[in-house]
Amino acid sequence: MTERSRPAPVPALDLIRAAVDPGSWRSWDEPVDVTTEDPAYRADLLAARERTGLDESVVTGEGRVHGRRVAVVACEFRFLAGSIGVAAGERLVRAVERATAERLPLLAAPASGGTRMQEGTVAFLQMVKVAAAITDHKAAGLPYLVYLRHPTTGGVLASWGSLGHLTAAEPGALIGFLGPRVHQALYGEQFPPGVQVAENLLANGLVDAVLPPEELPATAARALAVLCDRDTTAAPPAGPAAGTGGPVPSTEESIRRSREPGRPGVRELLKAAATDVTLLSGTGAGERDPGLLLALARVGGTPCVVLGHDRGTRTTPAAPGQALGPAGLRAARRGMRIAAELDLPLLSVVDTAGAALSKEAEEGGLAGEIARCLADLVNLPAPTLCLLLGQGAGGAALALLPADRVVAARHAWLSPLPPEGASAILHRTTDRAHEVAARQGVRSADLLANGIVDRIVEEDAEGADFLSDLGRVIGADMAALRAGDRHDRLRARRARYRRLGTTG
Repeated sequence: MTERSRPAPVPALDLIRAAVDPGSWRSWDEPVDVTTEDPAYRADLLAARERTGLDESVVTGEGRVHGRRVAVVACEFRFLAGSIGVAAGERLVRAVERATAERLPLLAAPASGGTRMQEGTVAFLQMVKVAAAITDHKAAGLPYLVYLRHPTTGGVLASWGSLGHLTAAEPGALIGFLGPRVHQALYGEQFPPGVQVAENLLANGLVDAVLPPEELPATAARALAVLCDRDTTAAPPAGPAAGTGGPVPSTEESIRRSREPGRPGVRELLKAAATDVTLLSGTGAGERDPGLLLALARVGGTPCVVLGHDRGTRTTPAAPGQALGPAGLRAARRGMRIAAELDLPLLSVVDTAGAALSKEAEEGGLAGEIARCLADLVNLPAPTLCLLLGQGAGGAALALLPADRVVAARHAWLSPLPPEGASAILHRTTDRAHEVAARQGVRSADLLANGIVDRIVEEDAEGADFLSDLGRVIGADMAALRAGDRHDRLRARRARYRRLGTTG
């Protein structure tokens, strides 16, 4: 992306009025006096005021996004490059604190060169109090959405620009910690092209979407429809606790059925059984793994965070035998944090042939990430439901399993290793894989008998009908879990896994 092709900075008020419902914008800003004794800086401030019609680089207030009341903070880049000094920092903090006190979701739209150099170190430290206010807002269980505009650099990106539950970016926007001009001045060379651009950040799991300003209202409204839902009324019962009709399939049949190329995965489940779906990208910290899907959605009518093994779609499959690596598990833990912060149910979907076995996975801390996923899930304050949708091989499956309730598709299975691996260990051949799997009790009927799953959903229906059935079951179960007492739920979850394999 060349400088010539980068977008022109959009004025803050133009962006805000495009993002909120017509006529709903109301400013929260109190007038700011020019108090500096530096004549050059004073002249710059007065010129910026004349040029923009604003008294500072930050605009704050509230509006409605598709009818929902939302607090908004935005930078005006034409005002001294959107830089943050003491007055702008104080305005930001007061707006965030007001949004928290009034329990409003917060939409931030930075476009800034960072700290205001004319005010020095005291301006630099404004980023600390802004970050602290954002942290308090999120700790109160309130959503924080970020839309990174062109350009966003420096301390703004390194504080409130990087703390969103969801983060989108303007197409072609320059986004980076050290601005290209500063890099060239310090190091005598241009920064490598194509790195500090929105699309590259998306490819590397640093932002969740790249979208033009006109798509911001619909995208924010869809996300907030999930993140702001506080209805804890339990859905009607979803039917019997287990599928008991018809013959129970053999272990070999279930393993074969789970591996069929056309078998639906988590993406098809969302398409058939979910609404208000917003896909997230990676860890938010520079990593992505195609083997892990992370999303916000309403599944069976219940708002939740979804994280699941991604086998691709029927028409665009993932890489053959797509394995889950440490970056995918770190992305999963991001989903767990969002669920915990916003008290949303967490739906984990298990459908994996196994974890990545590679030098990169070992050096990336695969085993440690599995351990941290297990620790996070057994202690997560949010309601949790695990869906065993297909294959469930090894540590990659175990990492997403612990939950208040576990639902299995009839042909789903769960084993310590892929059956072929277990056969190789026990018999030095893979030829006895199905025999070993049968002895291990991996199929859904065995898991139900051993208290590992709570419900089996039959697969007699085809395609979308089967997935819709799954959606209704897990939606009702998540709503019921959400309506229960948090402390009772946590105690029951810990007890569930404490007693597995014991008698009496």
